[in-house]
Amino acid sequence: MNFNQAKFTASYGLLGQIPASNRMEIAFAGRSNVGKSSLLNKIFNRKSLARVSAVPGKTITVNFYAVDDIYLVDLPGYGYAKVSKSEKRRWSELIEGYFQGDRNLELVVQLIDIRHAPTQDDLQMIQYLIDMEFPFLIALTKSDKLSKRQQDERLKALQTEIPYAEQITMIPCSSETGQGIEQLRRIIEELAADYQPVSPVSKE
Repeated sequence: MNFNQAKFTASYGLLGQIPASNRMEIAFAGRSNVGKSSLLNKIFNRKSLARVSAVPGKTITVNFYAVDDIYLVDLPGYGYAKVSKSEKRRWSELIEGYFQGDRNLELVVQLIDIRHAPTQDDLQMIQYLIDMEFPFLIALTKSDKLSKRQQDERLKALQTEIPYAEQITMIPCSSETGQGIEQLRRIIEELAADYQPVSPVSKE
């Protein structure tokens, strides 16, 4: 899979704008400023394909990136307090609407900052993914900010901070050093290789 050839294809700010799913999708979710855009750029080996900002809440749309014949989908960041209630409601409708749509969603990459315990919003998102039975893994971002010993300590703590942690794949990642990036790419490639499109059910 040629991640270097990834292309931005579309951005949608309203649920009704998002077209029907026509290929395999892998969604990236997480709170505002957790580093989704930076992680995607590292996966793509590009500096600025996904727009990055130091301002939390910058990604307020659902952004689609095509890699070969799959989509990587950057979802709006949640949990940023300094926006209006109407904006929060729009973000919520976008995220929930995306997940509840009839999409070819093969994996959700849930991002959490490895330096801190998951927020209440993070835990709610994880529980939602569990309840809805979406396949997901957790990418622990900003691992370059911690030493190896500190990373090990946080990984141990996360076993008690996250429900069903022993059953969840957790990958320390860094958009600076590249830690975890090859592992994420391999997982995406394996899913793409095994993907079997679901044929529409014919109506008699």
